[in-house]
Amino acid sequence: MSNVNIKKYVIPNIPYVVLALLFTKLGQAYRLTPGITFSDKALHVMEGFSAAFESFAPSFYAFDLVVGIAGALVIRLAVYVKSKNAKKFRKNEEYGSARWGTQEDIRPFVDPVFRNNVILTQTERLMMSNRPKNPKFARNKNVLIVGGSGSGKTRFWIKPNLMQLHSSYVLTDPKGTVVNEVGKLFRDNKYRIKIFNTINFKKSMHYNPFAYIHSEKDILKLVTTLIANTKGEGKTGDDFWVKAETLLYCALIGYLWYEAPEEEQNFTTLVTFLNSMEVREEDESFMNAVDLMFDELAEKEPDHFAVRQYEKYKLAAGKTAKSVLISCAARLAPFDIAEIREITMYDELELDTIGDKPSVLFLIMSDTDNTFNFLISMIYTQLFNLLCEKADDVYGGKLPVHVRCLIDEAANIGQIPNLEKLMATIRSREISACLVLQAQSQLKALYKDSADTIIGNCDSRIFLGGSEPTTLKELSEALGQETIDTFNTGESRGRETSHSLNYQKLGKKLMSIDELSVLDGSKCVLQLRGVRPFLSNKYDITKHPNYKYLSDYDKKNEFNVEKFLSTKLKVNPDEEYDVYEIAVEETADS
Repeated sequence: MSNVNIKKYVIPNIPYVVLALLFTKLGQAYRLTPGITFSDKALHVMEGFSAAFESFAPSFYAFDLVVGIAGALVIRLAVYVKSKNAKKFRKNEEYGSARWGTQEDIRPFVDPVFRNNVILTQTERLMMSNRPKNPKFARNKNVLIVGGSGSGKTRFWIKPNLMQLHSSYVLTDPKGTVVNEVGKLFRDNKYRIKIFNTINFKKSMHYNPFAYIHSEKDILKLVTTLIANTKGEGKTGDDFWVKAETLLYCALIGYLWYEAPEEEQNFTTLVTFLNSMEVREEDESFMNAVDLMFDELAEKEPDHFAVRQYEKYKLAAGKTAKSVLISCAARLAPFDIAEIREITMYDELELDTIGDKPSVLFLIMSDTDNTFNFLISMIYTQLFNLLCEKADDVYGGKLPVHVRCLIDEAANIGQIPNLEKLMATIRSREISACLVLQAQSQLKALYKDSADTIIGNCDSRIFLGGSEPTTLKELSEALGQETIDTFNTGESRGRETSHSLNYQKLGKKLMSIDELSVLDGSKCVLQLRGVRPFLSNKYDITKHPNYKYLSDYDKKNEFNVEKFLSTKLKVNPDEEYDVYEIAVEETADS
């Protein structure tokens, strides 16, 4: 018998077994009482009890056992009826049991070693381990941070967590200030530093999405990401044209990946292909340079992936094909800019190695112009896919170094395809995503019905302050109601004056919408799954052991991005340069 069955069926019935044995003494007393009829026995009942209780051992005589079992069953039935009709009182919880969390509530979730925690507030932390000793205290490391402009999302949350130095980090850095403030700390701790800057491309490393294509499915993922993030604000696009574009992109990128040399596998070559695809409506038999190129490939390999995709695209009539080409050209218009073509010529970010050893990737983007933010979204999409595949294929399902993605201004980088699924699955691979927003409505505007799923996969949620009505309403409802005591006084005047005092209980929201809207600037609200919410102070960055290594503490610690990148230059494949050979002769003294 299992432990569950013993606890459920055996232990609760032990008292009734004891009662049954006790009731056997009653049966024995009745049996030993002199007399034949009940009235005779009633006159000598005390004699029967004296004889029965000469020994306290239970009687196992058949009649006595029947009496004992019958007595125990009657009491068990009475207890059952009573429990079913019992009134259920929850003292001081009549209208709700909400309350603020305490240190006792958060203690099981905190690692004793400060460095091995995610910093949530000044007094609350969450252990980095996904496998605590007691599994019920396991929580994912996905965090949703909501705070209006000026609420301290960077200072009170992002910087303190960067200073923990327990993971590899991928940080969205609006305005590009964080890298200057914390870069030296990472360099001094032997982190590999990667920087991609869409504000000033001269202060950026190169990123080529084509460098991470390893199979045909990666081609489709890249095309899906490109289309999802270049469709324009609030536009969905006709499904027919999107599918037609997808066919053409898959064909051209497939050709580049299979047939072109590595230095030509980039967006520059892709745009060149599109520019050379002339279509004549009056002459559908006309073949442009790309048509001839695919015809030649089809003769060699009729079942080639790129050929199959291109043949489907060519089913379109001349006018339709021309419209598809115009749509593709408009979508890839940013790659007509020389700086964009140059920055995507080759790759230096090495996204697939971020989980191999401690690394930090700064993704600098403009918080006022989202023209090039689709590149940031493409990086995140490829990053998640690459790291998940590497964890499964190389490391047995778990990366050796945890990767934390701190996505500041998450609603402004563009849509990351299937983010709701990624948030649910990346935990086991030692990857976590932290979404930083100004309001929850931003996420719903971008991800529509999937927004609730994304929020639900964040075990930790932090509200730093704000005034957006939807966010305040949802948070107030999530905090719940507490039960409070109230009293009313009354006074009646007439011929005689009388006074009354009335006490009662009422329900009150733990924090109402108006209370949240005027939340003290030094306070924040933390919700951790399965734990009472916390009203705590925001983390004081000056108390962190590594604060002294930031430029906030001393301007001498400022990280010079230009100087750093000047030592990391990679020769452009098309660049001409001189090579000098220096012969060093060894002297007798050396």
